[in-house]
Amino acid sequence: MPINSVTAKVTSPGKVNKQINHVFVFLEIFAQEGGIQSYVKDILRAYAGLTAECTAEIFLLRDSVDCSNPFESDNLRFNYFQTQWPQWGRLKMSGALLKLILQKRPQHVFCGHIKLAVLIKSICQPLGIPYTVLTYGKEVWEPLKNSEREALASADAIWTISRYSRDRACVANGLDVQKVKMLPCAIDRNQFTPGAKQPELVEKYGLSGTKVLMTVARLWSGDIYKGVDVTIRALPQIAEVFPQVKYLVIGRGDDQPRLAQLAADLGVSDRVVFAGFIPTAELMAHYRLADAYIMPSQEGFGIVYLEAMSCGVPVLSGNDDGSADPLQDGKLGWRVPHRDSEAVATACIEILQGNDQRCQGEWLRSQAIALFGIEALQQRLHELLFPSVISP
Repeated sequence: MPINSVTAKVTSPGKVNKQINHVFVFLEIFAQEGGIQSYVKDILRAYAGLTAECTAEIFLLRDSVDCSNPFESDNLRFNYFQTQWPQWGRLKMSGALLKLILQKRPQHVFCGHIKLAVLIKSICQPLGIPYTVLTYGKEVWEPLKNSEREALASADAIWTISRYSRDRACVANGLDVQKVKMLPCAIDRNQFTPGAKQPELVEKYGLSGTKVLMTVARLWSGDIYKGVDVTIRALPQIAEVFPQVKYLVIGRGDDQPRLAQLAADLGVSDRVVFAGFIPTAELMAHYRLADAYIMPSQEGFGIVYLEAMSCGVPVLSGNDDGSADPLQDGKLGWRVPHRDSEAVATACIEILQGNDQRCQGEWLRSQAIALFGIEALQQRLHELLFPSVISP
């Protein structure tokens, strides 16, 4: 069975003399944009920056050979299986994966999504190949199918992005918490930087002379937990202290009409600006418009908080989710009950007053990058891949 592939050079920190063989299996990386895809790209970026010789194969179920792949180089082979018929693509990938494992006997297989875990278990376990399952958030927060739960329980390790996600997955599925290892999200210090508000964007959104609250989120009816409605409910109270406040909402989805109606019902339609979808390349300029990033949500982690902090923007999150990690349990931002509009209003007023250290943009950025920069991710990835090697 032919495998479409390309090659890349991969290295890792520490002194590892023998060749290390890894296999990574993901649903997709390039076909769509999203939090999981961004996280996986950061992992690949960190992996490519390691310094000891190793080889790896990447299997991509829903990506095609025609995708733009910036990670191509010498020792990292990409295998694509996108087809018009999803089940046929899955069968092709399963056959190619089994053939590779039988021929090359990799040291470890990394399963990139719970939807692939049963397949990976069925191939690896009979052959005695250890495997790790990567988890992210809500896809493992509720009881899984027995087969998926068994695949997690049989894994050599489970990687996840936050303490909260670890704890919810373990409680819901009876997992051994000691088996779960942390590999948090990361922020690229060069992609998100502080800067002045662009006059053309200020004019476009009618933000001149205003204090700007901002949220970046999907506006889907299934994602009400993002808390955009809670922030809209908080606006009348915030406006009593900051009469010129406006709320810039970046994102799109079928819940926007409900949110717009809520703003109208509360008499704050003139304060809420729905900007729609903004490509990743343009997000930094939009973060720079904000005086505060507000998302009282329930996240598995919340990469948007890191993006805002890296731009020097103070942040507010919910207080019962994975945002505890990027916000360092409140050291780096405000954490409030995620459905409490009065608590959100009180915290927003504190942020806009700017008297707290957590509002100091340069300090906030330095803390976020030190803890969650690509270099920190690379170091953690090294520790997980080479646990017996001491880094320099």
